[in-house]
Amino acid sequence: MPIIRVALNVPVDTLFDYQAENASENDIGLRACVPFGKKLMTGIIMAVDSETKVSPEKLKSVHDIFREIKPLSTPLLDLFHFCSQYYHYPFGMVIVNSLPVKLRSNKPVKLKKSPDSHLFSLTAAGKQINLSSIPVRSRVSRRLLTEFHHATALTSSQVKQISPRADKLLQEWMQLGWVLAIPNPATVVTKNVKKPTLTPEQAIAVNAITTDIKPFNTWLLHGVTGSGKTEVYLRIIEPVLAQGRQILVLIPEISLTPQLEAIFRARFPAVPLVSLHSGLNDTERLSGWLQAQQGEAKIILGTRLAVFTPLSDLGLIIVDEEQDSSFKQQDGLRYSARDLAIFRARQMNISVVLGSATPSLESYYNVLSGRYRSVRLQSRAIRNAALPVIQYIDTRLHKTQEGLSEPLIEALSKCLAKKHQSLVFINRRGYAPVLLCKSCAWTAPCQRCSSRLVVHLRDKKLCCHHCGHEEHFPRACPQCGNQDITPFGQGTQRVEEALIAHFPTARILRIDRDSIRRKHAWQNILQKIHAQEVDILVGTQLLAKGHDFPYLSLIGILNSDTSLYSTDFRASERLFAQLMQVAGRAGRANIAGHVLIQTEFPDHPLYVALQKHDYDALAQILLAERKIAGFPPYVYQALLRAEAHHIKTVLDFLRQAANLAEPSKSIEIFDPVPAQILRLKGLERAHLLVQSRSRKHLQEFLNKWYIQINTLSTHKVRWVLDVDPFEF
Repeated sequence: MPIIRVALNVPVDTLFDYQAENASENDIGLRACVPFGKKLMTGIIMAVDSETKVSPEKLKSVHDIFREIKPLSTPLLDLFHFCSQYYHYPFGMVIVNSLPVKLRSNKPVKLKKSPDSHLFSLTAAGKQINLSSIPVRSRVSRRLLTEFHHATALTSSQVKQISPRADKLLQEWMQLGWVLAIPNPATVVTKNVKKPTLTPEQAIAVNAITTDIKPFNTWLLHGVTGSGKTEVYLRIIEPVLAQGRQILVLIPEISLTPQLEAIFRARFPAVPLVSLHSGLNDTERLSGWLQAQQGEAKIILGTRLAVFTPLSDLGLIIVDEEQDSSFKQQDGLRYSARDLAIFRARQMNISVVLGSATPSLESYYNVLSGRYRSVRLQSRAIRNAALPVIQYIDTRLHKTQEGLSEPLIEALSKCLAKKHQSLVFINRRGYAPVLLCKSCAWTAPCQRCSSRLVVHLRDKKLCCHHCGHEEHFPRACPQCGNQDITPFGQGTQRVEEALIAHFPTARILRIDRDSIRRKHAWQNILQKIHAQEVDILVGTQLLAKGHDFPYLSLIGILNSDTSLYSTDFRASERLFAQLMQVAGRAGRANIAGHVLIQTEFPDHPLYVALQKHDYDALAQILLAERKIAGFPPYVYQALLRAEAHHIKTVLDFLRQAANLAEPSKSIEIFDPVPAQILRLKGLERAHLLVQSRSRKHLQEFLNKWYIQINTLSTHKVRWVLDVDPFEF
């Protein structure tokens, strides 16, 4: 009896063998429901064999093999293998958690019938099937194949007319790769789309990328904010679509999806497009995933997890805002979607385009070292649109009240008088970050995290922005009984309140994660901004990336100095990228842009480079610092992260792991240290850093060490290897 080897969603890096009476090699990549312990689990069939090392009395039989959808392709399974090996994470957990939720269940998936908006035609493999090879008793199969030979394509209605069973047979043939569904031209709305004239820089970029788009290349599209990177994306997509191939576009934030989707649909109205992100329900996600797998969707627009989408004929990958930390998963499998996109492009021998106004230093260094190819867009795409003027308000001279200085208030007043829009940016939601007792200096702590509770005054609550814990606002200090407890510092809600007091007639809108929780709230907010129904925006980094606000003239930035004190070696890079992105929202059309930044350090090198819009100057400084200090991109790093209820347990585990290590001269291992936020969600955390100047040597070390760590007793500790860590 055939043996199937199944990858399951369990923290063990192995495949599990089961008997399967009707299994064949065609089942590799299909879902299988199998008994595991006392329950049933669904996994993916990775191999079919005739032998097993499991003793006959322990070998169980498969419960069911689901054949209603196509198996996962070999290149996609190879991507999962690479991901498991590079990030040292159990293979079954990698593959199952990449699937839509409905495909992880122990039930077959009910597929919706294909409407007449699609035509069905034989693929090259289907055309090779000879009618004489089909048994005479299989009348429906013979009739269906005959109809396909007479007509180049059939609609769903025509298939049903052959036989009630023909539709099910059609689905099976699609899974086998004999039949392909394509959009029905008769039902597709077509219209002439007017394209903007390319600037000389855009034309050079488009020509360079499209000329060498077929072989594998990693392109860095380095363009200032408003330089028209999206238009370059659209132009390089055109020839790929003309070949009938698919395009994967990765974006960092779900908030960017509606705007980008609207742009793509307007340019390619006849091209099937799907969006894949966390805002979809399970049915919507599965539908988009299946359309991508079956080749129906030609443009796939998605956030981080979309990098694992099955694509039958991938022709191009685009990663927008490639520097964004959102592309790095921060729990479970700690993968980088940007890096996996590059691997997938290499695997498929196609180009990948990384777009950014402020590239990550790793990508910038790869351009300097010749690994990536680069094209630059150094001026704005719209005629007469210039980069905004950036000025600093020295808060040592101009004191602030409620976070706002007098020069900023005056600038906001002038902007209102001109009926232009303005934005006050503060990357901290809530009313205030601290609730303080001035008598005994008590601050409200989170019971589950090493952090303070944030004041949400309107809801009369204290909230932890790390674990979600909430408490009622206390009437008095629990430590000394003093009733004079006050919020300290500013958040978006407090700044909004201060602006309402200064400008009572202005239409003020706050945008943060609290204000866009409801479905479609973000789309409604964007419509208001574009309809000029808002005068002053108050927002966090949600507003910083990718949005085009044509009437936005003035931007005020508060509390940016806090990042200058950070112990994170990436803090300066992140701050510069964030400020450049925020500043780039202003002056994108015919209205001049003006940016005011409140700071105590106007002469800081970072602010000097920002004022000149000179990314290269700061990048050279930061690269020189990192080379001296031995930080990425000059070294490759991995963190062994661990957490438990007590820090002693964590540190003991990390010391044991360090003692097991057998490093060569090229590997450097540091002592275990507590995490910057020691306690998070009720668990205490620490980590151990390993680094090397060679990625190959680091991976060779991690391969052996990972096996050794698995031999340790870990019933009180949770641990994970974080390769290429972003946060410490």
